[in-house]
Amino acid sequence: MTETYEATGHIMTNLSWLGKLTEDVLEPDLPIIDPHHHLWDRLGPYYAEELLADLTSGHNVRASVFIQCRYGYRPDGPEALRPVGETEFVVGIAEDCAARRPDLNACAGIVAHANLLLGDDVVPVLEAHREAAAGRLRGIRHITASGGDAFSGAVPNSPLGIMYDDRFRQGFAHLAEAGLTYDAWLYHPQIPDFTDLARAYPGTLMILDHVGGPLGIGPYRGRGDAVFAEWKAAMTDLAGCDNVRIKLGGLGMDVNGFDMHLQPLPPGSGELARLWRPYIETAIELFGVERCMFESNFPVDKGCCSYPVVWNAFKRLASGASATEKARLFHDTAREVYRL
Repeated sequence: MTETYEATGHIMTNLSWLGKLTEDVLEPDLPIIDPHHHLWDRLGPYYAEELLADLTSGHNVRASVFIQCRYGYRPDGPEALRPVGETEFVVGIAEDCAARRPDLNACAGIVAHANLLLGDDVVPVLEAHREAAAGRLRGIRHITASGGDAFSGAVPNSPLGIMYDDRFRQGFAHLAEAGLTYDAWLYHPQIPDFTDLARAYPGTLMILDHVGGPLGIGPYRGRGDAVFAEWKAAMTDLAGCDNVRIKLGGLGMDVNGFDMHLQPLPPGSGELARLWRPYIETAIELFGVERCMFESNFPVDKGCCSYPVVWNAFKRLASGASATEKARLFHDTAREVYRL
């Protein structure tokens, strides 16, 4: 069994536990772009070597997109510009990956962090990221996930209502001007806030990470049916926003409450597909394959399953789709959104 990493609330990577289950790769020729992974050493090292080991573990991954994770910041200098250090760090990893595997476009896109609460003062931060990214900058993510006062177990725990803040929206308004997308990590009670933001800025392409973050811990534990109903109602409303795209994945985190990491053996792809099917299939039904893309969320979700297994689970979930629909879900939507 694996353990929770107290410093972040995420689940530690346990390679010996993961190694207790292996699977043959399903549909190994299906092209994939992984539009959501991180790089850090919080749950064990996950740098060029570990990333490439996963990307080349059997599935036909052609490219990947790095998403900010509050790592590698500059240790000094202006506070607003310190996150640019993460972009500089990722470019170094991307170049390392390219030298090792020139056939694989790892970290082809970078979604960086800029504090949108800076308002108009966020503009020089966006410019600094662009200069540092060596042509890879695609978007910005300002984490807004919040459990509020209801529970402290969710990490991170941003201020409730942050997406309504005037300064946040002032900063947000500059993303479209800069040709950047916006990625959102939030929890399912905040989907209506995200919907309001999407309606206020229809010209900004917005990506909802982790299927909208359905919670299963704290006061939400044991309330799976109620959580799903709340989530579905909010997602149905959000589906009317044409500027929104959905990432299908990120359901292996501790906050989702599936507790797969507590089992003696890691789950197989069939079990993952069974657990995740209600959320994945409903999201596809609401938004269509043109607005959805599968994501690994590694190494965070590596706390519950291996890279070959998570993509096998997605392929099981998409088994009834046509070849064209699979191309959208596994490759084309991500390529389009992140301009790869």
